[in-house]
This record gives sequence, C-alpha cells and structure tokens, in this order.
Amino acid sequence: MSRTLKLSLALTIAAATLLAALLFTTCTPRPPSALGGWVQGNNQHAKLADYKGKVVVLDFYATWCEPCRAETPHLVNLQKQYGDKGLQVIGLNVGGDDDRAQVAAFAKEFGIEYPLAYPDDDLVDQLLSDNQNIPQSFVYDRNGKLIKRFIGFESSGAAQIERVIQQALAANTIAGQPAN
Repeated sequence: MSRTLKLSLALTIAAATLLAALLFTTCTPRPPSALGGWVQGNNQHAKLADYKGKVVVLDFYATWCEPCRAETPHLVNLQKQYGDKGLQVIGLNVGGDDDRAQVAAFAKEFGIEYPLAYPDDDLVDQLLSDNQNIPQSFVYDRNGKLIKRFIGFESSGAAQIERVIQQALAANTIAGQPAN
C-alpha cells in the first residue's frame, strides 16, 4: 500500500471516529444532575435538578435578538397560564456582557415574571455546542428528562411548544413517586 493511500485511510478513519464521538456526545441526553447551571439575579446558583417535580423550559435568548423578542410574550403567557400547574420558564441570557445591562428593561417591557439568569459556560457548551442560534428552548419533564428542543421561533411553532408543555404537565409523574 502506498504511503499516500495509508495516510488517506488513516485520516478517513480519524475523521469518522471524531464524527462518531461528536454525534454521540451531542445526541446523548445528560441526566439533570450532569447539566451545568445558571446564576440568577440574586447571585444564587441554580440547576435543572433543583426543579424536580416541575416541567421546565430553559429558554436561551438575547434582548437584541428579534426572534427572541417575538417569542418572549408567548413564554410570558405560558408561565402565567401553566405556572400553577407546575410549569417553570427560565430565561437564560446569552447576549454577551453588553446585553446584561439591558435585561432589567427587557423584563419590564415584556412583563416577565419568570426568572431571568445567566447560564454557566458549561451549560451553554452542553446544550448549544452543535447550534448556537437563538432563541432556543429546551422543554424538560418533571424528572428533568429532555422532551423537546426548539430552535428559533416562528408564530406557527408557538402552538407546538404549548402542546409539548401540556402533555408534560398532564403526565404528572415524578420518578419514584406515584401520580397524583
């Protein structure tokens, strides 16, 4: 076998191995305890596992992002409509250091009553490593299992996220505990 053919074969195998590893790590859901967390406005650190028993929507946004701004009223309404049934929306700002100063005005403008926080770099790497487009919303069931990921926002998709949330709330089961 020629040296060029050996090198080409070795590079192909290495690329295939790297691709397989990348696909495995980005497609394998992590348990809630393995996910990174976020820092809330009161400088308290939180993570998904802290919300066991609730259906959680982690929404990655920026105040300057037009699709994020279009999505926000929908999230505000979902929190108001389903919050007492066990939904918790959490807004995670990934707009950069300059955007942080805009968050309070953004919350006031849209009447946001759900927590707004700043994700740890580890959480961003875990959830957005394969696609950094925003907004992105991750819907987790009451056990912290990822149900659905939504990338971008279109008004036609608003009903789909609501259906996913309704189904998760209706399931009303927490691992190790009987349904109510």
